[in-house]
Amino acid sequence: MKAIIISAPSGAGKSTIVHRLMERFPGLGFSVSACSRPPRGDEVDGVDYHFLSADEFRTRIRRNEFMEWQEVYPGNYYGTLKSELERLRGEGKVPLFDVDVVGAVSLKIYFGPPALAIFIQPPSLEVLEERLRKRGTDREESLQKRIAKAEKEMTYAQQFDAVVVNDDLGRAIKEAEQLVEVWLTEPVA
Repeated sequence: MKAIIISAPSGAGKSTIVHRLMERFPGLGFSVSACSRPPRGDEVDGVDYHFLSADEFRTRIRRNEFMEWQEVYPGNYYGTLKSELERLRGEGKVPLFDVDVVGAVSLKIYFGPPALAIFIQPPSLEVLEERLRKRGTDREESLQKRIAKAEKEMTYAQQFDAVVVNDDLGRAIKEAEQLVEVWLTEPVA
């Protein structure tokens, strides 16, 4: 079964590119990740994330209900439920995963060659920091953690099938669309 995996450091433009891919290719189905944090703002359970308590998350880990998962911070889990893959298969959709880099590498291993893994890379850490500052959603300490994490995440780029540098959003979207279009038309290896 084919799958598309998109990953990037926070602020690289991943979510925007994922939304455009979903609009352009109606055969794609968005895989809703699970997390153990509470909803933020207008987030809706089952749409933005499957919101689980840390205890429920750990129970599901023990039941082997995840394709991949990780404890991002102590007691703060994120992962991809196998039930999401089953749901998308039932809908006849090609799953599209929007996950962090560690999850993306795990999903690529899980699916093997039928998965296309795309890494969205900012042009530089300085540009990424500027983008995150313009968002205005993080305090300085949180911002510095994101930047340090992004620096580490960028070392994973070579483990992906393709790297799209987002120095111009329109061009990056077009490049991602071309990669997906070609990949969707290729036979499964």
